Parts: sequence; C-alpha cells; structure tokens
Amino acid sequence: QVQLVESGGGLVQAGGSLRLSCVASGRTFSHSPMGWFRQAPGKGREFVAAIGWSGSTTYSDSVKGRFTISRDYARDTVYLQMNSLNSEDTAVYYCALRTVAYSGATSHEEDYTYWGQGTQVTVSA
Repeated sequence: QVQLVESGGGLVQAGGSLRLSCVASGRTFSHSPMGWFRQAPGKGREFVAAIGWSGSTTYSDSVKGRFTISRDYARDTVYLQMNSLNSEDTAVYYCALRTVAYSGATSHEEDYTYWGQGTQVTVSA
C-alpha cells in the first residue's frame, strides 16, 4: 500500500518561511515524479510545484522564485521550501506521486495517482 505523509505545516507570519516534507512508503519512488498542490478555503486545488525523476522542476507562476522543490532519493522524501510567504499562500498543501516512471515534472492534477492527507499552512498578516 502506497502512503504519502506530509509534515512541516503550521502558522507563520507574512514574510516568513516553512519547509514541508513528504515521505513516501510502500514502493520504490526514485523513478517517479512527485508534486505539491494546495487548496485554499473555498477554492479548488491548484498546482504548486513538481519534480521529475531526473530532478527537473516546474513551478506555478504564483510561487516561482519563492518556493523550491527538492527530493532525497535515499529517503524517498520530497521537500517544499517556502520563503517570503504571504496570506495568499494559506492553504492545505498536498503531496502527490505520479506512477509513470522516468517521466518529467507535470502540473496536471490528473497525472498523479497517489495523494497525501495534506498539511495546513497558515500565513498571518
């Protein structure tokens, strides 16, 4: 059974930073792209960042230059470093795994098969 477990969320002041982690278990993930999505209150889920099997990355325009996605192959973990946070970043953040091996980073929600439970990020003004 594949499991994705996010951690690192919390309450932070505007301008601050947080680092989210997502640990994958249940199979080998080193060849699989992974991504981060978020859902703000009253809104649909939106793409944040993704990393392909080779380490290629893609970001949404709203976080480009502020967020950085990375992965630790040995630990089957993907990270999201979030800097210069603002109130619009308040959301539940979800980690996702794509099962198409050796594929690149993708921003399309439908490309991902497995999802974590989410971690809340709240940015106060």
